[in-house]
Amino acid sequence: MPYLFTSESVSEGHPDKVADQISDALIDNFLAFDPQSKVACETLVTTGQVVLAGEVKSKAYLDVQEIARGVIRKIGYTKSEYMFEASSCGVLSAIHEQSADINQGVDRKKKEEQGAGDQGMMFGYATNETEDYMPLALDIAHKLLIELAALRREGKQIKYLRPDAKSQVTLEYDDNNKPTRIDAIVVSTQHDDFDTESKMQQKIGDDIKKILIPRVKSKYKKYAHLFNDKIKFHINPTGKFVIGGPHGDSGLTGRKIIVDTYGGKGAHGGGAFSGKDPSKVDRSAAYATRHIAKNLVAAGVCDEVLVQVSYAIGVAQPMGIYVNTYGTSKLGLADGEISKQVEAIFDMRPYFIEQRLKLRNPIYSETAAYGHMGRKCEIVEKSFSSPDGKVIKRKVELFTWEKLDYVAKVKKAFGLK
Repeated sequence: MPYLFTSESVSEGHPDKVADQISDALIDNFLAFDPQSKVACETLVTTGQVVLAGEVKSKAYLDVQEIARGVIRKIGYTKSEYMFEASSCGVLSAIHEQSADINQGVDRKKKEEQGAGDQGMMFGYATNETEDYMPLALDIAHKLLIELAALRREGKQIKYLRPDAKSQVTLEYDDNNKPTRIDAIVVSTQHDDFDTESKMQQKIGDDIKKILIPRVKSKYKKYAHLFNDKIKFHINPTGKFVIGGPHGDSGLTGRKIIVDTYGGKGAHGGGAFSGKDPSKVDRSAAYATRHIAKNLVAAGVCDEVLVQVSYAIGVAQPMGIYVNTYGTSKLGLADGEISKQVEAIFDMRPYFIEQRLKLRNPIYSETAAYGHMGRKCEIVEKSFSSPDGKVIKRKVELFTWEKLDYVAKVKKAFGLK
């Protein structure tokens, strides 16, 4: 029987995402100047105020206030009427040294024996539903907001947009778990004030349908037919949305973990990513399991897969690896047998995850909005400045966990051609 499935996304200007981006900018700066930094930092944003808290062990000294302001400025909070503005907001830092009790469980004389930075379970997921091996509903929800932000920055076709926005996409699936239609699209975007609310709703509704949707539709050759006149649109359904961002709602690091991952598909272990260095397996192992899942699907092992790994704090070897192919395996093997092969192919000790995915590099700012998974792996040059005037330029590889570099190894292990 057909069923509906919904995923949501939020923009870079959403208050929780503002917090995530500040936390990850701090991570990048610490790692740029000291790759062995251990960092767990949280950010709170509200009307005219940013609060930084957390634990750090690093040789680097940073101007955390200026880093926070730079992030806010880049997002687009640059006008006083937003009641949260890069140059004038207060920035309070309560960052302190990492607990020695935690550190002794992570650092080892032999790097390969590095313990997990915390206990917990992490999940990775992949499906051949889209070209980037992500669930379609979430993929569309992200692209709606990526294009909306591009329109805001271009300032030509839609000139009234402000940084805060949310999207939601509901798909109908058939009995074979294939998407057959878009049932509904929700877009709520912050905007400048209009003369009347009726004029505002008409203008925003028309612009979303006639300007934004065609830009998003052009990204989907396979699913272009799903963008039709039968979609139910809910555009700014509450009406006026002038007050937004951290002034409209306080934001915290780590409150959008489903947006960050798979939009509710698969599973989630509960740990957030942003603000954590890669010794924290909440982050690194979630990336590693995504890497495994994507390479399994790309190699033809299955159409869809969920991979779980779990750890005890201070222990290098994972407690176990679990694989669920949802009955889509092409091998005639039980999922338990597949998981045994996965253990042999991918070393899931924290140090080896860091090395395999090049995680001790300043690569995290780009992850903090529009999802950590399904993104483009690319090499970019980044520049970082310290309070004493030192400038570091680094070429880094982003989203390494999206690489299909283990497909050949997977095929060989499973006897696939």
